[in-house]
Amino acid sequence: MSPSVVSKPAPQPPHDQFEGLDLGILGVGVAYPPYEVGPDALETIAKRYYPESKALKKVLGINHYTGISTRSTFGDVDHPLVNQTNAPNISELCDLFLTEGVALSVQACKKAIEEWGGTADDITHVVATTCTNSANPGFDHYVVKELGVRHSVEKVLLHGVGCSGGLAALRTAANLALGASFQKRPARILVMACEISSVLVRSELDSIIEEEEIRIGPVLFSDCASALVLSNGVQEEASENEPVYELLGWKHDMLHNTEDDLGFSVHPLGWKVILSARVPKLAAAAVPAVFSDLLKSLPNLKDTSPTAYDWALHPGGSLILSGVEESMNITNSQTRASWHIYKHHGNSSSATIFSVMDQLRKMGEGKEFVVGCAFGPGIAVEMCMLKRRMADLRTPDSGEAALMSEALD
Repeated sequence: MSPSVVSKPAPQPPHDQFEGLDLGILGVGVAYPPYEVGPDALETIAKRYYPESKALKKVLGINHYTGISTRSTFGDVDHPLVNQTNAPNISELCDLFLTEGVALSVQACKKAIEEWGGTADDITHVVATTCTNSANPGFDHYVVKELGVRHSVEKVLLHGVGCSGGLAALRTAANLALGASFQKRPARILVMACEISSVLVRSELDSIIEEEEIRIGPVLFSDCASALVLSNGVQEEASENEPVYELLGWKHDMLHNTEDDLGFSVHPLGWKVILSARVPKLAAAAVPAVFSDLLKSLPNLKDTSPTAYDWALHPGGSLILSGVEESMNITNSQTRASWHIYKHHGNSSSATIFSVMDQLRKMGEGKEFVVGCAFGPGIAVEMCMLKRRMADLRTPDSGEAALMSEALD
């Protein structure tokens, strides 16, 4: 008997690992504190409490050329915490965060929940992140308590992810949602980020004077809370609105041997920003490969050109934004929401990316698909692909057109 012939299976088309995930962002909320300070605020604080030095002079010079008009903060130049004899310690900073930061987070979460159309009782999971507080229990515990979310809700608090925290939290929430989908259970996940960076100004100025080191954290960072609600589409309710964005896929990568380039190290006076001059070039050089890998996981997206997409980039600084634009051959019209947030609010670390996503949908006509991208300590690269709600893809009205024009100036 001759051996049987086993035919090889016919080649299969590439598998879309994100096909049919049914993950939707149903609501987005952003809350900024009531104060806005311009570049002159840093100079005022520096002159009040610090002697002249070469490093300080350089930092104050950079301060007027960041491209930031105003930064959102919890207080003006006369806020008591930044006008003490010494810089506030980590305990004082924690007290501020657990009052003002929690309250701001509650505002952002309420906005996201209201747009979603659900209630606090419907929330199944909470994923939160911050790099400017390390309380135990975490700030998310107090936010959930204030919102009236049930005690048994599953919570995750991410730490150590810095400016990439927003997208890292979204990625974590997406994986939790997929786990619930596998069990045929509904998931309505509240994702939140909160940062209070402005009150670290005295600690940063201390280091500039004591170490004669050029540190640009004080010229970039601001305060913000942001939130969104992610759904896995199981057991949809009539009260729930259609997704603001569909989440199609994501990628995470780490750049080798860059731990000393970008970080946020703990200190008795809070946290110290680590931001080397290499970061803009490292970030820009990393994006093409991560973008290519993301598209490979989404073969149903036929257009591989970066110019086919709008980009929600974390505005870590003007050189990061312009560097990514150059490396991806995209224009500032595609990153318009990032530039707008950067100009008017500054860099609010992990909370910024959801603010950019929220701003983008208010700017009228644009691309159907949006690439979200942020960079964090490590250096970590977080990227995702979003699909916009079609109702938002329209010609902007006069107010929106003015926003777009201003963002591109």
